Amino acid sequence: MYRVIAIVGGGLALAACSSTPDWMNLDALKPAPAMDTVRFESTPPGADVKAPNGQTCRTPCALALPSNSPMTVTFALNGYLPESADIEPVSTGIGPPSLRPNPVEVELSPAPPPPKPVKPVRKKKVSTGKPPAKPKPKPKPSATRAPAPAAATTMQQPAPAPVPWPATPPPRQ
Repeated sequence: MYRVIAIVGGGLALAACSSTPDWMNLDALKPAPAMDTVRFESTPPGADVKAPNGQTCRTPCALALPSNSPMTVTFALNGYLPESADIEPVSTGIGPPSLRPNPVEVELSPAPPPPKPVKPVRKKKVSTGKPPAKPKPKPKPSATRAPAPAAATTMQQPAPAPVPWPATPPPRQ
């Protein structure tokens, strides 16, 4: 009977190793990375600072960052070009390393104005020899203007030749 209990207990122990609950995780015993508080300032103030680990703040501000490796933080402000700054760990000899420079100061440059939209160039129509689709209406003659002679607007016909004798009078009745 003791053998059966020992075999069942050993089987349960082996099955439990593959599904260890989070509260039994031994990662909690590992030391957390050393942190250092870094202050951020920008000219003009109000820039958004973003660290590689996802932390953000608005200048002037401070963030607690891990001091175990170098990193680059970015500064962004609407109307200004984005800037970045490198932060490196510096060993002090005793204790954990600290991050330098501290404070991180950045001067943001104004962004150039957006380009003006370019108006499209209209292409000129090439004459095909055909009359335009809609002819322009002729102006109406006004009362002060004399009407143009009819002969000027139509093709001129030759004048009749003069007759050397007088015309015959019509017969009388």
